[in-house]
Amino acid sequence: MAKYINADCRLCRREGTKLFLKGERCTSKKCALDKRPGVPGMHPTTRKKPSQYALQLREKQKVKRAYGLLEKQFHGYYEEAERMKGKTGETMLSLLERRLDNVCYRLGLGSSRAQARQIVNHTHILVNGKKVNIPSYQVKVGDVISVKETSAKSELFAAVREARVIVPKWLEFDPATLTGKIVALPAREDIDLTIAEHLIIELYSK
Repeated sequence: MAKYINADCRLCRREGTKLFLKGERCTSKKCALDKRPGVPGMHPTTRKKPSQYALQLREKQKVKRAYGLLEKQFHGYYEEAERMKGKTGETMLSLLERRLDNVCYRLGLGSSRAQARQIVNHTHILVNGKKVNIPSYQVKVGDVISVKETSAKSELFAAVREARVIVPKWLEFDPATLTGKIVALPAREDIDLTIAEHLIIELYSK
């Protein structure tokens, strides 16, 4: 499977916004975007006004990179959202938010989505008491997300108990037991990234 292996901070600089790909580093003085806010590369772009296509492409790339997806998988979410009722853009973002790796990130079990994906891959996470190692698993209202008992004793999750994480209103989390619950479907206002999803829909609708 293809995988991005270059510096994550270059992606934030390319998109001109923080994608929070490096966890706590993104909120510290070490953030590359704060140090070097320009586009990466030897010769930054000199184009004054981007075309409409360029705006649409950049928006798509930004969301893909924030959630750690490649093109085929991301386009699949668009197609699934298009078949569902409601606004396609908002439905697509809701599907992305309901990925198990993203839920673990929102609960604070991982400092970044990449770390949360690794935690899921390594079978540390239970959904309704059953092991799930698929990062793209779609959670449903009422699902209970917990950490495997043997894994909960590790230093990683000991730090999670002490951390103060503000979870979105569609989730509940008990740090003492490392247990979270899906209490509602994520709404558009629950997504903290600055996303113009209509640009992505326009791009894919061509």
